[in-house]
Amino acid sequence: MGRRTDKTAEKNGISKTNVMRILDQKKAKYEAHSYESTGAISGNEVAAALGQDERQVFKTLVASGHRGQHYVFMVPVTGGLDLKKAAKAAGEKSIEMIKEKELLPLTGYVHGGCSPIGMKKPFPTFVDSTAADYETIMFSAGKIGYQVQMGIGELAKAVSFTLADLRTED
Repeated sequence: MGRRTDKTAEKNGISKTNVMRILDQKKAKYEAHSYESTGAISGNEVAAALGQDERQVFKTLVASGHRGQHYVFMVPVTGGLDLKKAAKAAGEKSIEMIKEKELLPLTGYVHGGCSPIGMKKPFPTFVDSTAADYETIMFSAGKIGYQVQMGIGELAKAVSFTLADLRTED
């Protein structure tokens, strides 16, 4: 898997997103994917449209803690975020998902296009520990219709995160 350049992305019909530009600046290796023309909406549909294992496709969720701190959680699209596990990972008494209308002003991203990379400000970020089981994972490239695929070592070049058991039991 090589890093896509502007020319390669354009040649493949993939417009650069801010996430891709940040990854280029950090010299992180990734592969860009687009499902824009498929009409896929849910994470499971995105995985199917791109021919990916659903367990390797992650969604990015934003929550707030009991003390008012915001957190970013990445979990496989096959399940949800276990709020008790998330609170434990963040060292909070409790965690609750933010309201959809709060997402854009807080992160700069819309629902369905939220990425842990390139938010308006950095938040403590947690990635479900299953990500370490795979050579690469896929997640939003910061725009609906676009995903990036990379190893978690490459992800660490762009965002600081902690691996933790976060997902609801399948």
